[in-house]
Amino acid sequence: MESMYDSAAGWTTLIDGEKGIENFNIVGTANWRAEGGAIVADKGTGNANYLVSKKSYKNFQLRAEFWADHTTNSGIYIRAQDPVKITIANAYEVNIYDQAPRPQFGTGSIVNVSPAMPIYKTGGKWNTYEITANDTHIKTVLNGVETNTMYDSKFPAGPFALQFGNRGKQPGGVIKWRKVQIKEL
Repeated sequence: MESMYDSAAGWTTLIDGEKGIENFNIVGTANWRAEGGAIVADKGTGNANYLVSKKSYKNFQLRAEFWADHTTNSGIYIRAQDPVKITIANAYEVNIYDQAPRPQFGTGSIVNVSPAMPIYKTGGKWNTYEITANDTHIKTVLNGVETNTMYDSKFPAGPFALQFGNRGKQPGGVIKWRKVQIKEL
């Protein structure tokens, strides 16, 4: 399936319910699949499990609807510098992790770069992230509440990645992506 495009608004839909997994490159061992109206993962080894966009983006708006368990360690990595070895050292991670050891870098934060204000919990319900990256300005809005705005030029462009994470022996918790859309600015 080719990505669906809403030409009137300029949005490209990459995931729509159970459709769209083929719009991404799969990196890692997560068991990504179409199930229950979403793209889902709940098993995999380590944190390096991603659906990586096939295209690179510089300036964009990204909307993503997700459902995360209370224990889920996930996120949306943007402007990844290496599309097969994505880390917080080579991309910005917009976090989804209610149980983060450092709560200020939990859900709503950009890990190790900009803490979330307010700190937000998303486990057990559908949520919507809106991420805007325009030159050095990056802004995150979670369920209509701005959780982050920052300026940084470290990573100017690159693909984005949807993560399923697993912390060592701790289960990672399920992550579901129901709608993912992007609009280049």
